[in-house]
Amino acid sequence: MRNPSRLILPVAAALLSTLFVGSATAATPASAAVSAPAASAVGSICYSRLPSQAHDTLNLIKSGGPYPFAQDGTVFRNREGILPNRSTGYYHEYTVITPGSQTRGARRIVTGSAQQEDYYTADHYASFDLVNHTC
Repeated sequence: MRNPSRLILPVAAALLSTLFVGSATAATPASAAVSAPAASAVGSICYSRLPSQAHDTLNLIKSGGPYPFAQDGTVFRNREGILPNRSTGYYHEYTVITPGSQTRGARRIVTGSAQQEDYYTADHYASFDLVNHTC
C-alpha cells in the first residue's frame, strides 16, 4: 500500500521552497540580488602542467602505493556534484603533497574507474580538472 504522506511532504516542501525563494528575490532589488555560485564545470589540464607532487601521486596510484596518508585510496563520494554522477565507490581520492603544509593540504587527485580518468583539484573539491595524459 502506498503511503500518501511520502508523496505529499516532498511536494509541499518543494512548493514552500519555491514560494520562499520567489518572495525573497521579489523583495530584493535586482542590483542587490546575489545568487549562489553555480557548480563549476569540469575543466581540463595537461599532465605536463600538473605540479610535480601530482605526478608523484599519480605514480603511486599506478604502482598501488604505499600512500603517505591513511585516507588515500578511500571512496570519494562526489558530494559537491561537480564530477559526473556515478555510483558510490566509482571515485577514489588521493593526497597531492603540498610542500610546507603541516596537514594534507587542499590538493587531491580523484580517480574514476575508467582508465586514465584522473581529476586534479587544487582547492579541496571546489573545482576539478580532468587530467589529459597525452600532453
